[in-house]
Amino acid sequence: MKQSKITALYERLSHDDELKGESNSITNQKRLLEDYAGRNGLPNPTHFSDDGWSGTRWDRPDFLKLMDEIDAGRVAVLVVKDISRIGRDHLRVGLFMEKLRENNVRFVGVSDGVDTADGEDEFMPFRNIIHEWYVRDTSRKIKAAFRARGMAGKHTSSYAPYGYLKSKKDKNRWIVDEEAAAVVRRIFRLTMDGKGPYQIACILEADRIEIPGAYLAKKGAGLHQHKVFENPYHWSSSTICAILKKKEYLGHTVNFKSTKNSYKDKKNHYVPESEWVIFENTHEPIIDGATFDNVQRLRSNVKRRPDGWGYVHPLTGLVYCADCGSKLYVHRVTNGRDNPMYVCAGYGKIPVGSKCESGHRISADRLLEIIAKSLKEIAAYSKEDKTAFAVAVQEALAEKQTADATEQKKRLAKLKRRRAELDTLFKRIYEDNALGKLSANRYRSLSEEYEREQEQIEREIPELDAVVERHKDGNERAGRFTELVKRYEDFDELTTSMINEFVEKIIVHERDRKGSADTTQRVDIHFNFIGAFTVPQEPKDPAALAAEEEERRIIEERKDRLHAAYLKRKANGKQKEYERRYEPR
Repeated sequence: MKQSKITALYERLSHDDELKGESNSITNQKRLLEDYAGRNGLPNPTHFSDDGWSGTRWDRPDFLKLMDEIDAGRVAVLVVKDISRIGRDHLRVGLFMEKLRENNVRFVGVSDGVDTADGEDEFMPFRNIIHEWYVRDTSRKIKAAFRARGMAGKHTSSYAPYGYLKSKKDKNRWIVDEEAAAVVRRIFRLTMDGKGPYQIACILEADRIEIPGAYLAKKGAGLHQHKVFENPYHWSSSTICAILKKKEYLGHTVNFKSTKNSYKDKKNHYVPESEWVIFENTHEPIIDGATFDNVQRLRSNVKRRPDGWGYVHPLTGLVYCADCGSKLYVHRVTNGRDNPMYVCAGYGKIPVGSKCESGHRISADRLLEIIAKSLKEIAAYSKEDKTAFAVAVQEALAEKQTADATEQKKRLAKLKRRRAELDTLFKRIYEDNALGKLSANRYRSLSEEYEREQEQIEREIPELDAVVERHKDGNERAGRFTELVKRYEDFDELTTSMINEFVEKIIVHERDRKGSADTTQRVDIHFNFIGAFTVPQEPKDPAALAAEEEERRIIEERKDRLHAAYLKRKANGKQKEYERRYEPR
């Protein structure tokens, strides 16, 4: 027996429709459609209901089921309260109505008085446009209210980030959730200890720490309250990275980090950080500013990966070449032994020596000794005379800042002048194009070129503004470094966390005598907050200096003689004979 077709009764209710009262409820719609189907003798009435779905969404569950039934040819009549229940996009609704016509489905809009069995309704396209205008107007009002709320310093996110919970007394206030906050602090601490996001994720999973989504769902918060997590302890690197970037952990409210292009766009798009609106110190911080800044610096500069020896050297990512600016990377093995040496990455570029003439090779252990010695000297100097130490730090910082600030200010002024020039050029080429003095192709080419330059300038100006602004807080930075030194009793054993707290970068120069292991080599250590700093030294006795210089001269002359002998043996073939005899041994 052939199964008869159904009468589809479709109901939809959005959150905005709920505000209009009970007449729009799903229950009321069902009653209305059932009465209509009964009075008109429509066969096999079947409900399709989407409760809580916007008319701008076309991925509604029951609407998709209805579409499948229509495509399968099992729908004779479609009945809705009014045409806005189908959707609020006049183009999509028009395409849907065409689909009904192609499948010989009769359409009935009860409140609108529309029935395609009586012929086409000429006003239906206008109704669709009016329904879409309603959504557009509502979206505009909601967006304006949302913007006003955000600019007033109130939180615009639906839920507090992991580590915080919304106060039950005041939904606009975030309070620290100590259980989750301890995990956040641990993630930052592990990063300072040299661990990467993947390593941290593995540690948390091994310790069976619940992921943020699962933890918040258990607390009745978050976006995944009804989700079933297959493995609630499986942390991902992306989750760790997102936590490490959140400025909310500093106690700040950060609004407008994402946006939508239009009310039809259901996907959020991230906006540049320069467009964020930040209100500082609005709630209790979980992470202090120094730790947060260090973590951002480490994540932007350092990529640590375990090597064949199974560990990561603590200085990786902090050592730079003085000549080409490339990083120095650690090379472990020397004659089968673990003997880490840092070598310039630019020197190894093919062809070797094309980017940097030498490897700037330096022992990793020696670098650690230099850092430890410098920190010990600084700590001792700060304890002996705190006032003199503070003055010396501020003077060193001021000297460096004066040079840097002057250069940055010049660059900033130049960019602002160029930005004004580009505005003038845009107007000029537009007028020339309108008057026929400039061809369309040429206008398009120049316009694109100017736009690219303008975008680059707009990105660079805020960065330079921030740099120039930072030059003004020299005294504060000196004080922060002083406080950091006070936290440690001694520097006999350097940990990765200590190095990351104190050292910004290390600049390595080429050896004074290239190729010689026993020679002098300049190393500049730039500390966090204060840059390069050395403890003032008492002037040496001239006689002692002369004795040291004489000793160096004797050593260098001996090296010159040995090297000349080596070159002579190499020229007459004796060196090759020696190497052949030595090789079997």
